[in-house]
Amino acid sequence: MILIADGGSTKCDWILLSNTGEQIFKTRTKGLNPAVFPELMLEQRIEENPELQEVKNQVERIHFFGAGCGTETPRKLLEDIIANFFTNASEVLVKEDMVAAVYAATTEPGIVCILGTGSNSCFFDGRNIEMAVNSLGYILMDEASGNYFGKRLIRDFYYKRMPPDIAKKFAATFNLDSDEIKKNLYRRENPNTYLASFAEFIFTNERNGYFYKLVHEGIQDFMQSRVLCFKQAQNVPIHFIGSIAYFSEDIIRAVAQPYSLEIGNVIRRPIDALIEHYRKNVLTT
Repeated sequence: MILIADGGSTKCDWILLSNTGEQIFKTRTKGLNPAVFPELMLEQRIEENPELQEVKNQVERIHFFGAGCGTETPRKLLEDIIANFFTNASEVLVKEDMVAAVYAATTEPGIVCILGTGSNSCFFDGRNIEMAVNSLGYILMDEASGNYFGKRLIRDFYYKRMPPDIAKKFAATFNLDSDEIKKNLYRRENPNTYLASFAEFIFTNERNGYFYKLVHEGIQDFMQSRVLCFKQAQNVPIHFIGSIAYFSEDIIRAVAQPYSLEIGNVIRRPIDALIEHYRKNVLTT
């Protein structure tokens, strides 16, 4: 059996497949970003899942694709944690989430983008992945991500740039006490996930001019910083992965049009497309 995981900072989806490609189960844990979360928390989040506990001694291979796994130190940390939990697995591979995004989006050359809790992009030439810049995370980068929009909402609320009716609803939805916000940002773990939790407000309320402008500006920033940086941008499709992308598809297409960019696949959850990739390209070989 092979266990496939797609992990972000907010959540991690797991699918167990038989050696013939039959889906045995799908489950979810909390986020497992090794660049953000401490070792003990990563261990606990895996251990507390009953489905994973039940098959931990039966799984033969684990392929994990995750946010925060693009550099050696956090990647090795998570690899060791997974190997110590699935003690009978003969293979544990941990790769960055961009690899899963590519597998889910295309087999042809293209630019693949992630817009979820965080954001990132790469160029895929049909065989290899090329990164334009290393991601520096939610403080300096992550344009058009959940945490990017969370920061924008909080700032707009405090600077009174948010329309009064929206501000009233925003205040009724979240604890916006300044001490509470600062405590979550500067004294508690997972500030990126905390910020991203505010972004849901945009997509669970009716679209209006304020929300449209907010998302449009974020997507514009992302296009300029993380798509147009690739010289191939106007010659290949641009694919998008993640919930932010899924709920913003019309704005993505509107922003792309003046640049003559071709928008390709827009996929909410890459784990579903990964199943087909494994059935066609991994389990048949």
